[in-house]
Amino acid sequence: MQSQSFASRYLTMRREKIQHGWALAKRNKVCYLFLAPYAVLFFTFFILPIATSIFYSFTYYNILEPARFIGFQNYINLILQDEVFLTAVKNTFVIAVITGPIGYILSFLFAWFINELPKWLRAVAVVVFYAPSIAANAYTVFSIIFRGDAYGWFNAILMEFGLIDAPKLWLLDPTYMMTILIIVILWMSMGTGFLSFVAGFQGIDRSMYEAGYVDGVRNRWQELYHITLPSMKPMLLFGAVMSITSAFNVSDVPRALCGYPSTDYAARTVVTHLFDYGFSRFEMGYASAIATILFLVMILCKKAIAGLLGRVGT
Repeated sequence: MQSQSFASRYLTMRREKIQHGWALAKRNKVCYLFLAPYAVLFFTFFILPIATSIFYSFTYYNILEPARFIGFQNYINLILQDEVFLTAVKNTFVIAVITGPIGYILSFLFAWFINELPKWLRAVAVVVFYAPSIAANAYTVFSIIFRGDAYGWFNAILMEFGLIDAPKLWLLDPTYMMTILIIVILWMSMGTGFLSFVAGFQGIDRSMYEAGYVDGVRNRWQELYHITLPSMKPMLLFGAVMSITSAFNVSDVPRALCGYPSTDYAARTVVTHLFDYGFSRFEMGYASAIATILFLVMILCKKAIAGLLGRVGT
């Protein structure tokens, strides 16, 4: 009897909450109408593609034939049989672990330094640092620098000083590929996260610094840790998400500089592997499995970084 009364009370409370929610929604229906365009676009171009990709990851789908359900076979093949995928995972994590944190820290430090400049000089500096990330095919500059003949700038300099006797194939030799890629990616890492940091510094209330000095803040490092970082948590999280996304989505730079495929797959990344199966071999089911794994890894990394940033300034 007691359990039945408890269940009936729970159902009654649940029904009342639903009725209250519907009444609240009807009262604010104009607000939902304004949100509807974004909700439709978000569902169409974000939720629906993710759900579709997850669905096709459990199928064999080559575009020409109807999708055929095969369960976890794509994931089993990826992890246990696809050695190139494992190489791509290793390369992607090396790039992400090095360029992600370093690019994130450099973006923040440069934004911090730029914030101290006069207004006109700050605008010029932001353009200078942000331009490489938006310039079309900006990484082709490095294809000239590391060109594999005597006309390549790096080869020419080394030969001029007698450090090498013959030109080296910097972009075709697996020994040097990853180092060059990391340099290029770091050079192009001042992206949207960098702009969010610049905007975040401009949005901090200056009176907070005055109050901080009254409460015992004595130098710029204490000011940074106790005032600036806590005030910029949303920007820090946004910059971290953008840094994770760019670090794990590396594909254009390896394909442009090191070829497609690269020598011994030394510059293969997860997104390059996905591009290969999705747009070269048209094995969309297999490519969807790669995309799903990459999506889950990025979500886990985002959660971990959000947890770390949550303790900043506490």
